[in-house]
Parts: sequence; structure tokens; C-alpha cells
Amino acid sequence: MNAGVLWRLHCCEPTPFLSQPQWCGKGKTCKYQIITKEYELFDFRKTEVPPLLLIMDRSDDAITPLLNQWTYQAMVHELLGLNNNRIDLSRVPGISKELKEVVLSAENDEFYANNLYLNFGEIGTNIKNLMEDFQKKKPKAQQKLESISDMKAFVDNYPQFKKMSGTVSKHVTVVGELSRMVSERHLMEVSEVEQELACQNDHSSASQNVRRLLQNPRVSELDAVRLVMLYALRYERHSSSILQGLMEELNRKGVSERHRRMVTSMVEYGGKSVRGSDLINPQDAVAITKQFFKGLKGVENVYTQHVPLLQETLDQLIKGRLKDSQFPYLGPSSLRDRPQDIIVFVIGGATYEEALAVYNLNRTMPGVRIVLGGTTIHNTKSRLSQITSRHSH
Repeated sequence: MNAGVLWRLHCCEPTPFLSQPQWCGKGKTCKYQIITKEYELFDFRKTEVPPLLLIMDRSDDAITPLLNQWTYQAMVHELLGLNNNRIDLSRVPGISKELKEVVLSAENDEFYANNLYLNFGEIGTNIKNLMEDFQKKKPKAQQKLESISDMKAFVDNYPQFKKMSGTVSKHVTVVGELSRMVSERHLMEVSEVEQELACQNDHSSASQNVRRLLQNPRVSELDAVRLVMLYALRYERHSSSILQGLMEELNRKGVSERHRRMVTSMVEYGGKSVRGSDLINPQDAVAITKQFFKGLKGVENVYTQHVPLLQETLDQLIKGRLKDSQFPYLGPSSLRDRPQDIIVFVIGGATYEEALAVYNLNRTMPGVRIVLGGTTIHNTKSRLSQITSRHSH
């Protein structure tokens, strides 16, 4: 089974972005004529190598959408939901009327634009720095800022700061709610086990840790199901699999039959027999020192071990190492030419972890520009809804 398709985009070739592909030929309009007529719409930089379209299928990497994320944009989408740049905060305890729905847009929110790819710890530090700058200008506004709760109290106590920096007070509210949910749902502990399932090959340790979390009453139904899904995808053919026992644990925990059925549906959608790529490395991962958000770029920690398949695929593509058997190539010119513009489209939906990977590749690969698209942007809830809908049909 193929993992995806590569396609050079030339004038006068059919392209999936046109509802009615147009060819040069008698009685038909050449796309070149359209592009020439509307040249301002197509005034892109000229490249020596034609753009490359990479089409991937979500079933080839069912693991990435199931993982908790720790960068700002991804956390907001996963825990609060991000719909057309809007967040519904109406259920937040004690929320004020003006903050029941807020907008997070990198186009008109400088703080969000500068922090959307940073990890949770760095965001809190940056908010604290802004507040401390305000305190230096207003000696009377001295108040300790050692926690998210302190920051929220500061915003409430100093309306002048709230008026002057409404954007920051909005982010204090959002980060405060994220912090509350992380604590309430034990997400740091859950995320550590998720990363172990996704990246390491220690069945005995994974089995014990998943079972332990399923027995924790504070672990939510959603988090319990996703842990069992990750276990099923990682160890579906392991000789000592305890999947049946974990399914019984879900039942004892009171997880609905609908959610329990999703585990089987997920394996049917993205299991080993379906995947076209080597998603799971059979080798034991190198032990990683446990560090949590030290604020140092490039420092690995236990919560961010996972690298999405898309990142590895793009890296291999840029280096000219993709296997033709997995990614059949369509186009007249050679694939050996290093691509300058790559358009990635994920059928079945992309994720913000993959958006982060593309962002980092664009920063570190000079001369290469990558654009990511997909049928949707997933968080765990939307991914499970998609699987349920597919299974019901």
C-alpha cells in the first residue's frame, strides 16, 4: 500500500485544486491563458524547480492526532477548541462576561503570534514578564507573580492594566484555564505515558503504566480511551498483548460502549495492515532525560519526544531519499531536483503538531518553502468523531 503521492505542478496539467481540471487542447481553455489573464493572482516567486505537491493520508499516521500537545496553539485547540480563531470560555468558573468568547488570531494579536509555537512554560514566563514591566512603570502596582493564579488576581486588582493591555489579560485567562485542566485531568502524567507508547518499545512498562492510569478516577474517559487506542496501535501484534484486559478496565471505569468500540475502529483505520509506511520503529528508543519545559530551544523532554511521520517524510523528500514504492511520483521532470516549494495536503485532516513541524522545517531548511493543508485541523475529539462517523457508515 502506498503512503502517499508526489506530483510536480506544471502548467497545463490537471490539478486537484481545480474542481474541473483543464487541459490544453482543441475546444478547451489552457490554464496558462487563465494565469496570464489574471497574472496578479499568480504573481509568485519564480523557481527553477516546479512546485511539488505531496498528498498524504491520515490513516498512515493515526498516532499523531491522539497525543496531547504542549505548545500554545495546539493546547488551546486540544483542550478548549479553536473554531475559526474563536474560543468558547463560557464554562470557565467565574468567567467575566467580556471573556466568555475570545478571539486568538496571529494577524491581530501580537502576543499570540509570538507565542503560538512556544511551550506552555515559556508562555507563562512571557506573560509574567509583561506584567512585571507594567509594575516597574507603576510602583504602586506591586504584587507577587509566582503562579497563574497570582497573574489572574493581578489583572482583577488593577483595572488600569486590564484596560491598557486587554490582550494580555485575555491570555492570562486562557492560560489559567489550560493550567486548571492540565491539573484536573492529570495531563502531565497522561502525556508522559502517551509519549512512551508513541516513541518507546518497552511493553512491560507501557502495560503497567496504562493500567495504572485507567484505574485513576481523575483520568477522564477521553484520556482513558486515547491511551488504550495508542496501546492498541503500538502493540496490536505483540505476543503478550493485554488489550483485552485494558478493554475490561475501560468497562469497569464506566467508559461508554460507544467509546470502547472506537478502539477497534481506530486499529481498523490506522493499524499495521492499513499503513503504507513504517510508522513505528521496532528498535528501543534511547533513554531520554526527564526535563520539563526548561525554556531552552532544542532541549528534548519527556513530553515532546514524538516526531510526526510528516516531518520525517518531508525531511526525506528534501534530501531526495523517499522510496518510489511508498510515494509514487507523477510528473515529467526528475524528482532528483531539490524542491523549492512543497505543498502538503493531508487527506483526513492535519494537526497543529504537524504545523509546528512544518514551521520548524521552514526555519531550518534555507531555500525550501513548505505549505501545509488538509481537509480539517484535528484535535482528539474531532478525530474520534471522524472515526465514529466512518465506522457507522
